[in-house]
Amino acid sequence: MLNWNNKLVRINLNIGQITEEEIPTEIQEKYIGGRGLGVKYLYDELQPGTDPLSPENIIIFATGPITGTRTPLSGRYVVVSKAPLSGAVTDSHSGGHFGTQLKYCGVDMFILNGKAPEWSYISITPEGIELHSAEELVGLNTAETTDKLQEIYGSRSSVACIGPAGENLVKIACIINDKGRAAGRGGLGAVLGSKNIKAIVASSTVKKTRTDDQQNVRNHVLNLLKKNSVTKNGLPIHGTAVLVNVINEHGIFPTRNFQEGVFNDAEGISGEKLTERFLVGRTSCEGCTIGCGRKTRISPEREGEGPEFETVWSFGSQCDINNLETIIEANYLCNELGMDTISLGSTIGAAMELTELGLIPNGPKFGDDEAVLDLVKRAAYGKDELGKLIGDGSYRLGEFYGRPEVSMTSKKLEMPAYDPRGVVGQGLSYATSNRGGCHMRGYMILNEILGSPVVMDRFDPENKHTIVIMLQNLSAFVDALIMCRFTQIALSIPDYRKIYNAFTGSNIADDDVLEIGARIYNLERAFNNREGFTREDDSLPPRLLLEPMPTGPARGKVVPLDEMLNKYYQERGWSQEGEVPEELI
Repeated sequence: MLNWNNKLVRINLNIGQITEEEIPTEIQEKYIGGRGLGVKYLYDELQPGTDPLSPENIIIFATGPITGTRTPLSGRYVVVSKAPLSGAVTDSHSGGHFGTQLKYCGVDMFILNGKAPEWSYISITPEGIELHSAEELVGLNTAETTDKLQEIYGSRSSVACIGPAGENLVKIACIINDKGRAAGRGGLGAVLGSKNIKAIVASSTVKKTRTDDQQNVRNHVLNLLKKNSVTKNGLPIHGTAVLVNVINEHGIFPTRNFQEGVFNDAEGISGEKLTERFLVGRTSCEGCTIGCGRKTRISPEREGEGPEFETVWSFGSQCDINNLETIIEANYLCNELGMDTISLGSTIGAAMELTELGLIPNGPKFGDDEAVLDLVKRAAYGKDELGKLIGDGSYRLGEFYGRPEVSMTSKKLEMPAYDPRGVVGQGLSYATSNRGGCHMRGYMILNEILGSPVVMDRFDPENKHTIVIMLQNLSAFVDALIMCRFTQIALSIPDYRKIYNAFTGSNIADDDVLEIGARIYNLERAFNNREGFTREDDSLPPRLLLEPMPTGPARGKVVPLDEMLNKYYQERGWSQEGEVPEELI
């Protein structure tokens, strides 16, 4: 296939053995790349019941067929493994420059198995792949680690690494690349730490050329992005936090651990206020024409990247914090220490509710800025009981105190900044997400709030299962390509088909896009079935199913999950227990 190096690298960390092999064409055609190929290899090679933090788990870094082609919004990579937070299949995506550097080095994907006998890092260049001692890097934060390795491999090299949280096997640890981008969800930073791998550095000056057909498709995508108001203006000007006021006005901005859906000072933590007070520049991933990344500064000595919308929510309204400086500092700390901001902020919010219930003596209270920053650090190092519990996510925290229902999770993964009582299709998407509480499997906010491409009644469950399935399948295809999901705001199925055909030399039809996406989604589901996941796990916290929203535009609403779930399973062709028939794998 075009634009493939056709190189899969395997690294057996137990003995330091590095081997290369070709990726069979028939597997590429069925699963494309990125998330699709990663899940296929994980399903085929991981033994059921494997402890995610054991040497037997594998972790896969993958690019896609358009990575490194300068196609707009294609500068991404994905990490796939069995997640320590949930025990489910998990793919975690990141932008920046690491994916393109990996592709320029001649590698499409690599698989790590085993455990290095000492702390190590991996260098990948066009000349080869090597393992090196990382003893001098242990204990450093992600920015310090990146600086040390760029001193060796050059400032244009890209470093993906873990911070102290990953070293300490914190279950919400993530992998940070380029200092401010994260493969954030599920705790895959802890998987890398369990293998004694501190960092991977990719460095190359080689770039790929484009054919005339590929250049035409690139221009077509650019035009679509320029025509859409969100990708042309909203995201470039105010970043993803432009959503704060929009989501709050619809009464679905989770506040005080999802106890409410309206935050009284949303304006004070909005993307507009972030731009006004703290923005010093925009940042972009490789080949991106949007530039939604925020370069911010809170003091002459303190600046960095972010925060994104989800982070503004998690350390903001979720914890009843209206101080943007606190939110930005918490984000900086998470980037440096290597932790998922969604899971961490949500877990701190759960701890605050447990304190409110009298279950954590002298625990953190809603609105306490200092407690938030303190707990971020304590979670990364896990040296005290509460810090360790918070680092292991809200489900384990709630379970420890006998109140697992305070955990705002699905499949033990914390849900993001949209209360599904006011967007019931998004609730179905959360519940059926293969990696747990995640908006990126099927972003129903497009339809239910933004009215793109069509407006849907956000409270009406009718036919939501069909749209959720379509978005989940399309998203799986896009993640296999691998493109930024913001393209789904401006692009449609025929556009993705054109991109795929131009950059692979294939000739698929529009229907094939969703068929390939469904194949990937079903395989992920089969992985989870094999690990013991059933219908019981396709659920939401009791609060969202049983407790009507108390105030705001969504007042009185709950998520009617069961009636949507039955129709969802039927249309998927799964059993009513949520099991995938073998013929769909």
